[in-house]
Formats: sequence, structure tokens, C-alpha cells
Amino acid sequence: MRAVFGLVLIVGLGLAGFAVYMTKNQFTAYENEIAQLRASGGGTIPTVDLYVANKAMQYGDPVTPEDVRLVKWPANVQPEGVFYTEEQLFPIPGENRVMLRTIDANEALTAVKVTKPGETAGISSVLARGMRAFTIKVDVSSGVSGFLRPGHNVDIYWTGEVNPSSGDRREVTKLIEAGVGIIAIDQSANVDAPANTIARTVTVAIRPEQVAGLAQAQSTGRLSLSLVGANDDSISSNIEIDQNKLLGIVEEVAAPEPEVIEKKVCTIRKRQGVEVIEIPIPCTN
Repeated sequence: MRAVFGLVLIVGLGLAGFAVYMTKNQFTAYENEIAQLRASGGGTIPTVDLYVANKAMQYGDPVTPEDVRLVKWPANVQPEGVFYTEEQLFPIPGENRVMLRTIDANEALTAVKVTKPGETAGISSVLARGMRAFTIKVDVSSGVSGFLRPGHNVDIYWTGEVNPSSGDRREVTKLIEAGVGIIAIDQSANVDAPANTIARTVTVAIRPEQVAGLAQAQSTGRLSLSLVGANDDSISSNIEIDQNKLLGIVEEVAAPEPEVIEKKVCTIRKRQGVEVIEIPIPCTN
């Protein structure tokens, strides 16, 4: 009995020792792999230093050095247009930038969310080079004014009379500008403004030659706006419609009246006393 107990004890000790040996080898292999990863740099994520907001800021808030701080940011997911140095963010001492969009705390500052140094958050700060601002009067009946916000694109339609001085006067609606960008609603360029109010004016960014066309269109007829989808890159074609085209009415062209050929009458004049009378005679070639 003692021999059996001793044999079992020896076998148990052997198995325990073997298990400890295998476990030690496994941990050693893991440690070697971790050391290799650390040596090759595979265990670290490349980062860059960039500026983020210390607090939430709204449209029109000034950006001061106290409102931002440098943090380490994963290099492969950094936003476009960030600021890496204080010289980039505040190049001119005393001339701060102003927020153009709402930003949350710890969110990266980008060039599209702030003005240039010393600029205000007005319409001029969002106008691209070579573009002009033009204001269009709108109301609830002239389009989708209650849904428009800065940054949206719209098609502009003109409705008015053509040939008013002739007898062929008719009212038409025509697409005059397509995909025009909105930069302000009611003189505000805040893209985060509530969109549930009815706008009275819409300011668009257009080229100088388009300004004259829209001014003429606004003074001679009514302008209506049609909202373009955010991901719609299609180009609207030349669209013009009048009442006949809308209702499918085809105007009938009156047939020309037959030409009436008058019979040639030949006469001679004969004096009778003080009177001169015409007497019909056969016509000759």
C-alpha cells in the first residue's frame, strides 16, 4: 500500500514539474514577442502635436490662447487644416481669430471653423476670391426659405412676362442660375443657426457677371429658389416653361386666307356735256 502511495506521489510531482516547465516556456515566448514588437516600434502609434479647444465655443466667439491647448493626436486620423504651432494659429499678436462654426471641448481646431487673424465672422470672411455677395428677397411662397441655411446650394428660377410690348405677351418661368451657394440667411453667415425660421433674405455667392443678371431678373419679375441635395452633383439643364406647355395646350395656327383675285375691268372715258363717264369695254392684251 505504501509502495502504491509513493508511486502516485512521484508521478504527481513529475506532472506538476512538467506543467511548471511548459508554463515557463510559454511566458518566455510571450515576453520575447513583446520585446520584439517594442524593439521594432510596432507597439506604439505615431502622433502629432496639434491644437484643440479647451471649451465649447459658438459662432462669433473670439479664439484666444487661453481657449486652446496642444495635445498629441494620432497622425493617421488628424483632420484636414489643423494648426500645429502657435505661429500658425496666432501669426499676428493681438489679432485673434473668430469662430465660424460651433466646436466642442477637445475638438481639433481647423481652418474652416475659424476666420483669418483679425477678421470678423461676417459675410466677407466666407467669400472666395473673385466672388461677390448678392441678396435675394424671399418669403414662404417663393421657395424653400424655411429650410435654407448657409452652405446649401439652390437653383434660381425667374417668372415674368416676355414680349410685353407686342401682342404675343406671355408669362414664363425659366431657370437662370443652377447650383448657387448660399453664404448667409438674413445677413447672418452662422451655419449652425436654427433652420426652422422663415427667411426674408438669402445672400448667395456669385461671379460679377452674374450679379447684373440677377439684379435685372429681380427687378423685372419674381425669383424662386429650389434646394439642391447635399450630394447632388448633377447639372440642371436649360429649363423654360409657360402656361401652354404646363397644361399641354397646343396653339392652332390659323390657315392663311385664300387670295382673292379681282377680275380686271377695262373702261374708257367719255365726256357727256360737263360730265366724264367710264364705259366698260372688253379687255385686250
